[in-house]
Amino acid sequence: MDKLKKALTGRDEAEDEEKGFVAQAIDVSTLSWSTRVKGFCICFLIGILLSVIGTVTFALGGSIKIFGVLYSFGNITSIASTLFLMGPVAQIQKMFAKTRVIATVVMILSLVLTLCSVFWWDKKILALFFVVLQYLAMTWYSISYIPYARDAILKCFNSVIS
Repeated sequence: MDKLKKALTGRDEAEDEEKGFVAQAIDVSTLSWSTRVKGFCICFLIGILLSVIGTVTFALGGSIKIFGVLYSFGNITSIASTLFLMGPVAQIQKMFAKTRVIATVVMILSLVLTLCSVFWWDKKILALFFVVLQYLAMTWYSISYIPYARDAILKCFNSVIS
C-alpha cells in the first residue's frame, strides 16, 4: 500500500526521511476544516461542562477534590480544543508567544498548584485561591486573541481606579 501511495504522490523514501517526523505526522493527520470545527466545539463544550459540573458540585456542598479536578480538567480540555483549529505546534508557539507567555505560565502553574493543594496539601482556601487565579489567567489568555481587547480592559480599569 505504501508503494502505491508513493507511486501516486511521486515521493520517494529519501524525501519522507528528510521531511522529519513532525512534518510526516502533520501530513498524515490532516483533517477537513469542518471536522476541525466540530472537534473544537465538542472539546470546548466538554471543557465548559466539566468546569460547570465541578462548580455546581462544590456549590452544593461537594468535595473540594472533585471541584478542583473537574475545574482544572475542564480548563485543560478547553485549551486542548484549540489544537483542532491550529494544530499542536502552532498552538504551543502561540501560547508561549511574547504577548501570552506570562498568562500561559500563570495558568499552567495555577492548574498544577490547584491539584497540589487539593490532593497533597489538603487546603481548601488555597485551592479556591488557585482556582480563581486559574480563571483570571485563562480569561487574560483568551482575551489576548481579540485585537486590542487587553488595552481596552486596562483602560477601563484605569478609569475606574483613578
